[in-house]
Amino acid sequence: MSDRWSRQRSYLRSLQQRDRYRSLLARRVEGKYLLEPGGQRLLHFGSNYYLGALAGRHEGDHNEDDQVLSGAGSSPLVAGHSPEHQWLARAIAELENAERAIVFATGYAACSGVASTLATADDLILSDELNHASLIDGCRLSRARREVFPHRAVEFVKRYLAAHRDSYEQVWLFTESVFSMDGHVAPLEELLDVCERHDVNLVVDEAHATGVLGASGGGLCTHLGIEDRIALRIGTLSKAVGHQGGFAAGPGVLMDYLVNRCRPLIFSTALAPRVAASAARMIASLPSRGAERQRVAALAKLCRQKLSIASEGIEREIPIIPFLVGQDGDAVRLQNALRADGIYVPAIRPPTVAEGTARLRISLTAIHDDDDVQRLVHAIHRHWPARAA
Repeated sequence: MSDRWSRQRSYLRSLQQRDRYRSLLARRVEGKYLLEPGGQRLLHFGSNYYLGALAGRHEGDHNEDDQVLSGAGSSPLVAGHSPEHQWLARAIAELENAERAIVFATGYAACSGVASTLATADDLILSDELNHASLIDGCRLSRARREVFPHRAVEFVKRYLAAHRDSYEQVWLFTESVFSMDGHVAPLEELLDVCERHDVNLVVDEAHATGVLGASGGGLCTHLGIEDRIALRIGTLSKAVGHQGGFAAGPGVLMDYLVNRCRPLIFSTALAPRVAASAARMIASLPSRGAERQRVAALAKLCRQKLSIASEGIEREIPIIPFLVGQDGDAVRLQNALRADGIYVPAIRPPTVAEGTARLRISLTAIHDDDDVQRLVHAIHRHWPARAA
């Protein structure tokens, strides 16, 4: 059986042979010192805190994070990868049922970095036309051949691969699991069957599914039980997790490859340790937040029903609900009318969405209640009676 990741392993071996291989060390910064994993205390000259920002107690602070730096001070491979980042990465890997995970400063950096790093000049990228800008930019930054396929068009992917797969060393298919502007759910199982048939690496952005889907909150891949068949998953900590940052989760060899080659990871200051610690606690709590997931799913079903928005299966439970208006000006006017009623729903217009599909993007949370949804629906029907039930 061939080694799926032979190219990545070969690259890592070449770095080791040239003494250029790097790995993340969970080191803590204490003032002007760097505390190594083994306990050695080093005078630290690798920080970018030029004005001497120090760890320690802040006036009014009385919590367990008092001795954790507000900022990382440097990039992960210099000295910015702290025990808090290590804790967060392990919590993410456990949530995602993945061998390993790494943490990025933002979700945008995670998506653009993974796409631009994994695919090379000898490769092909297939990308859903409604993928997030961060994935689109990452695909463009890679030197791979790029083919944008119609939204959720499994048959197109099947035909394209049958005709072109043999021309490329590796092929990568990038898709969101839940699409951010439409609330659509990707046909992951169907795409995965096609990818496995043609030896294609499926990479899934779980940004809007992490915390929301799956019995433990791991996202659509874990909800479907296919996580061990996915090449790599990307996510963010700024949606349901309520923090900041992004992540990649998957095989250890791909995590090592990203650590040694991914420019948005290597050349960005790491996520603040305080944020990493708080995010790790939230990630660890997601399996116990089933009541919140059920609540937001019920609200999504209610809202879709009241607004006569058709959907099927798990898509009915997605808390992203687009109310299509059409013209940009109409969307803005409806947004302003709702604002006057004390309701904020953002108007989304091109180029974020296609021409002629301006909309209100309704985002529901578990702290909303049925009365909130009824108030929103009533206001929309009053100001846009053409869509009234």
